[in-house]
Amino acid sequence: MDPNVFDDVLRTVRDFVRDEVVPAEDEIERTDAIPERLRATAADMGLFGFALPEEHGGLGLSMSEDVRLAMELGHTVPAFRSMFGTNNGIAGQVIVKYGTEEQKQRWLPRLAAGEAIASFALTEDGAGSDPSSVRTKAVRDEGGTSRSSEAESGGHYVLSGAKRFITNAPHADVLVVFARTGEDVHGGISVFLVETGLDGVRIGPPNAKMGQAGAHTAEVFFDDVRVPASALVGGQEGTGFTAAMSSLTRGRLHIAAICVGLAGRIVEESVRFAAEAEQGGKPISRFQLVQALLAESQAEYYAGRSMVLEAAREYDSGADTRLAPSCAKLFCSEMVSRVADRAVQVHGGSGYMRGVPVERFYRDSRVFRIYEGTSEIQKLIIAKQLLRQFA
Repeated sequence: MDPNVFDDVLRTVRDFVRDEVVPAEDEIERTDAIPERLRATAADMGLFGFALPEEHGGLGLSMSEDVRLAMELGHTVPAFRSMFGTNNGIAGQVIVKYGTEEQKQRWLPRLAAGEAIASFALTEDGAGSDPSSVRTKAVRDEGGTSRSSEAESGGHYVLSGAKRFITNAPHADVLVVFARTGEDVHGGISVFLVETGLDGVRIGPPNAKMGQAGAHTAEVFFDDVRVPASALVGGQEGTGFTAAMSSLTRGRLHIAAICVGLAGRIVEESVRFAAEAEQGGKPISRFQLVQALLAESQAEYYAGRSMVLEAAREYDSGADTRLAPSCAKLFCSEMVSRVADRAVQVHGGSGYMRGVPVERFYRDSRVFRIYEGTSEIQKLIIAKQLLRQFA
């Protein structure tokens, strides 16, 4: 995108987040939902397709632009970004990179406009950080009773299994489903675009979570779901593992940027409280140990921001699309939790009370160390990449 145009986009999003979304944070927490007025404005601004190609109605942002936008989105409750995160990220990118032209034409314009929601259905009971353990099955069936043109031209697959913790599943129109079509550990995994209205697709109630109110996850069940062969992403079996890893890599860098944005907001809340709260007749900001907490958080925020921006540049150039994103995800997800913990400490008893932003962010930030690859998995990826480079 033209730098001047992107700067305008960034300013518009920054103002919208601070002027409209931040004042709605208590409402989002109370209702466990993003107000329709915010959703509609986000769609009008193109946020449902900021990372999708321009030829399909998106903004076509590069990774370097993506992370700068994500830092602005991270300034408020993570649920706001999560509302359109799967369209742009782990679900949408599978279609962008691996979908057939027909699949792209059918889904990407709708995703970019916010007319449809896509969910990334990978995680299972026993298959989270290790996608090769997927047990959901897709069995080819050349026969069947469907009168659809897809059935007449290419048969069907029958999906059976269950997924868990699927972000945006309660609102999804299409699920990007990873299922086993063969015995090979990695090569036996394929990916399908499964419409939620098909017979046999059942979505459970939203999970009751520790934090991130307004961002909904749920279990998804596939009870002998018949999907046309045209729903096989890329029209080829065995690409699921590669598609998942590629999509998750980009997603990890995006999540790292969200963590940076949230850390910046938490530091602001901490500084404001320290400057205004008093003990013994003077602001607690005069106490050097409080100053130390603020300084440590600011330094880590700055380190995370610098790391993400550099990792995004390397990603765009192709110099590093694996090691740096994992380093950024590991550091920034751990960093924002430390910043949130210090913020509660700065606030003292007030920081433990519901209705105070840092208490909410303390709960919201915890999951960043888990989804899209736990911290432990990032450490394994980093170590393997280092050893591979040495070899």
